[in-house]
Amino acid sequence: MHSIAVLTPAHFCYLAGVVAIIATMIFRANVVVPAILATFAVAFAWSGKLLTGFQAIFMGSLTAAHELFNIFLVIALMTALLNGLHELGADVRMVRPFKRIMANGHVAFFILALITYLISLFFWPTPAVPLVGAILIPAAVYAGLPPLGAAAAIAIAGQGMALSSDYVIKVAPGISAKAAGTDMLAVANTAFGLSLVVGAVALALTWFFVVRGKVKAPSAANLAAWEAAEGGLDQAAQEHQGSFAKAELARGTSGGFGDDHGTHNKRGEHDERDGSLAQRGEAEPALASMSLPPHALGGAALHMTPVAAGVLIDRRELWSKVFALVTPLAFLAVVVVMMRPGMIGSGAIRGGDAAALIGGMAAVLMMLATLSHGRKGFLDRTAEHIIDGFVFAFKAMGAVLPIAGFFFVGDASTAGPILGVAAGAHVPSFLFELVQACSQMIPQNPLFVSFGILLMGMITGIDGSGFAGLPLTGSLSGALAPMVHLPSATLAAIGQMGAVWTGGGTLVAWSSLIAVTGFARVPVLDAVRALFLPVVCGLVVATLAAVAFA
Repeated sequence: MHSIAVLTPAHFCYLAGVVAIIATMIFRANVVVPAILATFAVAFAWSGKLLTGFQAIFMGSLTAAHELFNIFLVIALMTALLNGLHELGADVRMVRPFKRIMANGHVAFFILALITYLISLFFWPTPAVPLVGAILIPAAVYAGLPPLGAAAAIAIAGQGMALSSDYVIKVAPGISAKAAGTDMLAVANTAFGLSLVVGAVALALTWFFVVRGKVKAPSAANLAAWEAAEGGLDQAAQEHQGSFAKAELARGTSGGFGDDHGTHNKRGEHDERDGSLAQRGEAEPALASMSLPPHALGGAALHMTPVAAGVLIDRRELWSKVFALVTPLAFLAVVVVMMRPGMIGSGAIRGGDAAALIGGMAAVLMMLATLSHGRKGFLDRTAEHIIDGFVFAFKAMGAVLPIAGFFFVGDASTAGPILGVAAGAHVPSFLFELVQACSQMIPQNPLFVSFGILLMGMITGIDGSGFAGLPLTGSLSGALAPMVHLPSATLAAIGQMGAVWTGGGTLVAWSSLIAVTGFARVPVLDAVRALFLPVVCGLVVATLAAVAFA
């Protein structure tokens, strides 16, 4: 038995910091400032030195960056890959074949969910929403799916199922596992199973209560009425959809990977997308029939003869088709190898090895896609894609660093550098010692603790980010798991479900759900109301299942 630790002012400062962060999240404000101030207060109270408090602010974020930079790098490389595919138009081709199987609104609902889930697993929901929203929502509405049902399907599958497990990129399980002091793969596997349970329940209930009675017969009138709707689409979405989706939908619902027909009579649409084409009579005949977006050719095409432009189009079309097939197959192979490493004679692929494999594959595919777009400027464009990837990564995850730094100061395995503890000296574990001191007041019941972690995750998700609360739920899971004889990975995965499903974009209106409802042209509050009961029921069922099978 471990002796009960004596609580010091530093322990109470840490507790006050946790309470302050939770309260800030409840009021929907950013928690970076409370996390920084709490880190300073804990370090100053523990050391009694003002300089140590100031240094801890810096060292907290630096330690978090050291622990989490592999996550930033994977996000950056995956985003760079998507930019490279976008140059070729291969990103569009990856979803176009699924339009043909949207026979009716019921089928369209589940097709939207499936495609969003698959794309979001590899690229996160942020880039998946414009892609699926611009290409497949119009086709789904034409098939008879109500726009609210389309928004719900995308939100549940992308912001919910895919992001809450984050099974391929492993950002969320990486943060949870690091904070809980447990194996990342164990958290990822548990979270993957729980995300499927939550998603299955939420999709089934949403289809039954929201979609089932409102599906219409397939008709162009459905699309016309939806396009006439006002209020849901912001200016950016209008521009994206007007210049991208309508031209794709005009290709018909029978298009596949090789479908290059149906645009010859839509020359006016191409003229709107790039007005300069209409001014270049020699280039227009060749460019008007292409299926790639205008940005994929660049201004150089306007100075080519029709024959040269046609050759360029054919080459880009070929590479667009190749990468639309190769990219998903390559990542499917990576997932298979991670799950069955013995197939290639390798040992278990865990943690950093898995992230390195994903990131390396993304980098290679990105370079090949960029090279196939054109050798001229290849080196500069590749560097630009990587830079853009890092910009996106730090915008998406930068605020997590000071927050994670505060929670890392509460864990003995990471607090040493933050507090400036000398090598070999005792490192405090503020969170564990607080939980240990309060253990007599906490009901040692697995169900009670599991739902407490779930509720804590949902509270932290109120800020609308989803990931900011993972250091807290992970740390609490590591501290509480021994008391109730549950794996810390199970509790961390439960907390991850609560945080990401709430803040990732299904239960709060100020999250990325706004983007989903914008493309679907429905009020965001209507989507929140429609999703609340199905998602909460799914979280409850998943938590019960986690405790039962732990």
